[in-house]
This record gives sequence, structure tokens and C-alpha cells, in this order.
Amino acid sequence: MSEPSGFTYRTTKDGRVLISWRGKQIMTLKGMSAAKLNRQLQTASDNEQQMLLARITGHFKHGNERQRRSAR
Repeated sequence: MSEPSGFTYRTTKDGRVLISWRGKQIMTLKGMSAAKLNRQLQTASDNEQQMLLARITGHFKHGNERQRRSAR
């Protein structure tokens, strides 16, 4: 299985963590869970960040969604 990729996150002034995948926002965390994730993300490498974000989103892609194929 390949490593997850395409996840990004942004922390707002009020402490919420906005998680996006390939530019589309898929989840918002707030409160204690956002604070905990933010602490973990600050010390994680890029690959570890991708794994954390994939885990927190519940691996939202289970194979039944339509896959986009890039024309590269």
C-alpha cells in the first residue's frame, strides 16, 4: 500500500485545524482534539504529517469513490 499524500492543514487563530485533501477541505477539528493534533504535527516530518492526517480523517478513501487520474 502506498504512503498517503495530498493532505494539507491550516491552523486558524481560534485554534481550529482545517484539513484538506488535494485542495478540498474535508474536515475541521476544534477544541482539545485540534490542540493535540497541532502539537503532533509541529514535531512530525512531512511523511509523518501525511500519516497523521490520513489517520485523523479515518482514511476517508476506501476505494468506492471515483478516482481522478492525472494526465501526466
